[in-house]
Amino acid sequence: MDVNLLRKQFPALAQTLGDHPLCYLDTAATSQKPLRVIEAIDSYYQNDNANVHRAAHQLSSRATNRYEAVRDSVQQFIGAQRREEIIFTHGTTEGINLIAHGLSSQIKAGSLILIDTAAHHANLVPWQMLAQRTGATIEAIALNETCRIDQAKFSAQLQRRPALVALSHVSNVLGTVNPIKQMAAQAKAVDAITIVDGAQAIAHMDIDVQDLGCDFYLFSGHKMYGPTGVGILYGQFDRLDSLTPLLTGGEMIKSVSFDNTEFAILPNRLEAGTPPISAVIGLGEAINFLQSLPQPQTRQHEAELLHYLQQSLLALGDITLYGAHADNLGAVAFNLANEHHQDVGILLDQQGIAVRCGHHCAMPLMQALQLKGCCRASIGVYTSTEDIDRFIAALGSVKDLLL
Repeated sequence: MDVNLLRKQFPALAQTLGDHPLCYLDTAATSQKPLRVIEAIDSYYQNDNANVHRAAHQLSSRATNRYEAVRDSVQQFIGAQRREEIIFTHGTTEGINLIAHGLSSQIKAGSLILIDTAAHHANLVPWQMLAQRTGATIEAIALNETCRIDQAKFSAQLQRRPALVALSHVSNVLGTVNPIKQMAAQAKAVDAITIVDGAQAIAHMDIDVQDLGCDFYLFSGHKMYGPTGVGILYGQFDRLDSLTPLLTGGEMIKSVSFDNTEFAILPNRLEAGTPPISAVIGLGEAINFLQSLPQPQTRQHEAELLHYLQQSLLALGDITLYGAHADNLGAVAFNLANEHHQDVGILLDQQGIAVRCGHHCAMPLMQALQLKGCCRASIGVYTSTEDIDRFIAALGSVKDLLL
């Protein structure tokens, strides 16, 4: 796998920040975009700019064909049984909110909702709002001392027959991977609905939603080399079909009168209004990009790179890693001695190193780790060992300055 050749497909990586070439280690926040994705979006606006599903003219027909072709691509990409199980959203956050609203009539007072302690706020706050509307209660799924989900405690919680279990496939902070297939099967055995935030997993592992067995799986385009403003909500057909629509209006109706409205069938029923057409087309090209990569070599490259990153940080000294395991994906969370994470991030930025610092939209996880925040370095297919070496050298100079 020629990483240097691959990097040439990403225009943003060629820039300099001040006197320093960009070293981008924040892919977990958003990935950079290959030129083919940018060109696909540009092509839509230059040639096919029209609304979808709404007109008889050729521009609308071409736009609709390109838009719906992406639905087929996503179905194949994640192994969904039916194309109607693929709902376009504006991102993972909107998709989870759509589910939480749609389940309002199905969750009863006193129902138990279990949520992964390491969950992103987007997979926590919507369920809190649902609990407030319905009288349900929320309980965290505890982590063990290695920052993995405590499976024994999870099994015990399932004995209380929760109505809903919300999980992260991969922690956006730690990079730890949850055994979703096993946990979804356990939840299904007690008739719990399973929702999986796959935003951090989708670009780093092969996803087969039928094999995973979860009821809902969600991800965002901008985490997988696609545009911002687009995401996917996958749901098993019957589960999707039972959701009350969050948004109503154009395109999601079959008929409307002042006396009554009849909703359209899936997927239209859950896609009200003008969708993010250009972003969907860009997402389709991002899938083409990912599928063009040599998968075994790509997975091996990322695994070796993450291990190199973990070991290089430990070798630097005065570094604490959080939840660092050999099978983690994409990200490493760390702190430098007792220094404030934000200070470390700012000093790294002055040397052209882009990392994330803060609570990473995972405040309950920070509380469980007894931290105010931490730094996170994250990788993508374009990350090289030279990037890691530059980062470690820069962090070494920060250490010399602060300690």
